[in-house]
Amino acid sequence: MQIRVPASSANFGPGFDSIGVALKQYLNLAVLEPTTTWEVEHDLPHVPHNEQNLIIKAALTVEPTLPPHHLLVQSKIPLAHGLGSSSTAIVAGIELANQLASLKLTSMEKVQLAAQIEGHPDNVAPAILGGVVIGTSLKDQFITYQVPTPPFTFLAYVPKNNLATSVSRAVLPSQIERSVAVRGSSIANALVAALFSRQYEMIGPLIEGDQFHEAARAKLVPELAMIRQIGHEVGAIATYLSGAGPTVMTLIAPHLMPAFQNRLLQANLTAPLLELAVDQNGVMVTV
Repeated sequence: MQIRVPASSANFGPGFDSIGVALKQYLNLAVLEPTTTWEVEHDLPHVPHNEQNLIIKAALTVEPTLPPHHLLVQSKIPLAHGLGSSSTAIVAGIELANQLASLKLTSMEKVQLAAQIEGHPDNVAPAILGGVVIGTSLKDQFITYQVPTPPFTFLAYVPKNNLATSVSRAVLPSQIERSVAVRGSSIANALVAALFSRQYEMIGPLIEGDQFHEAARAKLVPELAMIRQIGHEVGAIATYLSGAGPTVMTLIAPHLMPAFQNRLLQANLTAPLLELAVDQNGVMVTV
């Protein structure tokens, strides 16, 4: 059995912890023979190979009596880079439990479980459902809505350095002024309306109008301001910090990509630049 989970990019600027998109970069989990103890084969640095692996921990949270298996994990999603690597592991673990225990979980039941483990739905929901998903929690329930996918290419600039989510969250202010919160939520509301109505002419300024997290995190990801300026110069739609960073995501029309890449190189921004299409399927299982 093979379980495939897409990467994801969260926040979309002002959609802090609430807007995410599934992308065609994958974690693949092969479920092999039963064993006496859990064995997770992979080549990822600093990731456990036993029941302490996040995939197994998520699976056992759903079904503690799962029989151990030999698993093979292959992932092209960089760890601690704001592309949902931990969320893919959580979703893979939930699907592993779903399949091995024949739980017959619905997609929304998977979202509830994953969001409870992760704490918010912005990465796990698109990894399960595919496409662009907006979500929140209300009265201990997670609510999600799929929205139309913007017709732009997602270009991920992936710096070599890792940035743990805990470090990125630690720089956020514990409080913000009411006027800033009102402005931030109104910008996010307008972005959601633009996405649902497919009115993309103002989507760029809205994505770049975040009031909640990017300013505080800018010192951790100096590439953000540089890439955003280059995006403006070549006519890109918008640039935002993907999740907690350090990946910087740019929405751009395909014909502008060569000019954008050349300007990055001229600015000595030489880290990998990934062209990522939107995954519309979410988690997939093949036997």
